[in-house]
Amino acid sequence: MTTIDVNSLLLQMRRISAQTEMPAMRGVGEAAPAQKGAFGDLLKQSINSVNETQQKAGQLSAAFERGDPGIDLAQVMIQGQKADLAFRGMTEVRNKMVDAYKEIMNMSV
Repeated sequence: MTTIDVNSLLLQMRRISAQTEMPAMRGVGEAAPAQKGAFGDLLKQSINSVNETQQKAGQLSAAFERGDPGIDLAQVMIQGQKADLAFRGMTEVRNKMVDAYKEIMNMSV
């Protein structure tokens, strides 16, 4: 039977927890009032952010498949889940925007 080094396990869990935090999502409500940009600019930034997340997930996956040292399966899986969640969120926003557009177009003037 093997013994588990509790300190090492705790350190690894903290490192993974720190990696899972999404800096793009922090302060979402704070960034919008500070910038007086157009809605299109905000939408473009969001799409670019999702694209970057997906590219990073692909790069990590490829690096893991090559056997690069320092890349573990947990990192690859976490980044893949981030990319999946970001894409699903973007898809839901798109669906809501299309629904709102349809509702506006069906309004009688």
